[in-house]
Amino acid sequence: MEMKHFSFLLIAMAAFALPTNAQRVEPLPIGMAPWEHALIRDYRDSRAQADRGITTPPNFPVRTMAEWEEVQGLVIAWAGYEPILKQIVRYAKEECEVIIVCDDPTGVTNYLQNSQYGGPITDMTNITLLQGDYNSVWTRDYGAECIYQNEVDSLFLLDWIYNRPRPLDDVLPDLVGGYKNIAVFSTTQAPYDLVHTGGNFMADGSGTAFSSNLVLDENGPNGQFNQTVKSSAQVDSLMHQWMGIELGRYIKMPTLPYDQIHHIDMHMKLLDEETLLVGEFPVGVSDGPQLESNIDNVTANYNSVFGTPYRVVRIPMVPSTGGQYPPGGSYRTYANNVFINRTVLVPTYREEYDTTGLRILRESLPGYKVIGIDCDNSGANIISASGAIHCITKGIGVADPLLIRHQRLRDTYETVTPYPVEAYIRHRSGIASAELYWTTDTANGFAALPMSDIGGNNWVADIPAQPAGTTIYYYVHAAAANGKEQVRPIVAPEGWWRFRVLDTNTGIGGPPAPAIAAVFPNPVSQVVVVELRLPPGEHVQVELLDALGRVALDLHHGTLPPDGRVFGDVTALAPGAYLLDVRTANGRATRRIMVR
Repeated sequence: MEMKHFSFLLIAMAAFALPTNAQRVEPLPIGMAPWEHALIRDYRDSRAQADRGITTPPNFPVRTMAEWEEVQGLVIAWAGYEPILKQIVRYAKEECEVIIVCDDPTGVTNYLQNSQYGGPITDMTNITLLQGDYNSVWTRDYGAECIYQNEVDSLFLLDWIYNRPRPLDDVLPDLVGGYKNIAVFSTTQAPYDLVHTGGNFMADGSGTAFSSNLVLDENGPNGQFNQTVKSSAQVDSLMHQWMGIELGRYIKMPTLPYDQIHHIDMHMKLLDEETLLVGEFPVGVSDGPQLESNIDNVTANYNSVFGTPYRVVRIPMVPSTGGQYPPGGSYRTYANNVFINRTVLVPTYREEYDTTGLRILRESLPGYKVIGIDCDNSGANIISASGAIHCITKGIGVADPLLIRHQRLRDTYETVTPYPVEAYIRHRSGIASAELYWTTDTANGFAALPMSDIGGNNWVADIPAQPAGTTIYYYVHAAAANGKEQVRPIVAPEGWWRFRVLDTNTGIGGPPAPAIAAVFPNPVSQVVVVELRLPPGEHVQVELLDALGRVALDLHHGTLPPDGRVFGDVTALAPGAYLLDVRTANGRATRRIMVR
């Protein structure tokens, strides 16, 4: 990365009528402390009066960066939960510059170099201690988003009005922007004012974004921090102007009953342009019903930027040690993770659940270093404050991005015609060359094929046809005219995309997928009957999975009986919710079953 240094920087910040850092005893919550409510009006009015950055929307096309894109830095605030922050620094400094905003650089240095929490960080390379004022640790929410002019040109920071009466936090993007010499756009002035929070925003880097309806509530007639009232259409228009989110592509979902902060990063994550990682509760429990309804609505009404349905990867939500979920327990989630180039930092809780959560992430993100950090430990129980790793980190994109966008190839029957791989590749200096690397055995390395420019920033190359039974692994490499190079996935060649060449006796995703015609009785206490609709002779796997995705009962492996029915004795299972999982070579179908 560009920054290889350890430094102290001192920048003065204006004070406000809140406790100073020296007065701060306990970390501020991610929500509001009781005494903060009285500060809202003065805070709101002060935002309108602040002369901050560029307060009119960009007069050029902009694109909001996706989190999996290359970053030059990661910002954290040294404001509590130091054991967790130290571990973030330890791993993040290997990927990029870590900017620690702090009020006592010497104290932070001593903490990083003590023997606790993984041992001393003696090599302070890539660590910057930026001295300045702040109110809280929650940099994701008040930190700036990254936007690029004309997709890949100049980098800017975009700062919303923070939805907490914490003025030092709200202006921290100016501190960071000044240090990095990056201009800051600020949505502080009517009629362009906009209240928002980073934990309630995710973008795909291609003009699509997700939030909960909190963004509408806070900018609507009942908002506490907004200067002017905005309709849903006006919010969409501002997101288009400020961030390049396409009209009709700002996907907003109802808030969840028990997620008190209503930030989507507590239950979902974009893994790439077409993959949603979604937290999964047991059937009918806690926020599960509303969350499932939200995801069903998204997948039914929106396609990915490629025009195809979103892929949904489910990852279990973790109960308390007593087995309770919100509101009776904390909101323990693996979705609150953060990309830092080739590393993903993930909150962990207890080993019996972490094993499954980390496995799902590693399978979904091949090649990434997926590293767990305990967020549920004595002295560092940040999850009880309704936040975790994503909530206390904020990335800064590189100044010179080389954008590669590609829709992965799906399994195919084709054994004669080559497989075209097309990618959208763009850099401000132009693309000098692009290559497709592919192999059928990663242990033997990858072969390179030159990609051809077919216009519109699109490049293509053909993988030669392969026999049935082959698995093909591939990635894309590009070099810009100015010498910048990039690969996608960013972890290549350790990580890659892959697809299979199937024979005529197997199938690929898409119709005719298995269909569950009926499940009865449901709830069930003894024998459950599963009626399936499948072609004659179809090989099928039918299982009941528990809340962690483990096989609780194997109902059937093999050819489906002529009547299409499968039976299962559930008397040995503990009461609770299970997932009926039906798989064939053509796809998968699921249904919830209650055992009582």
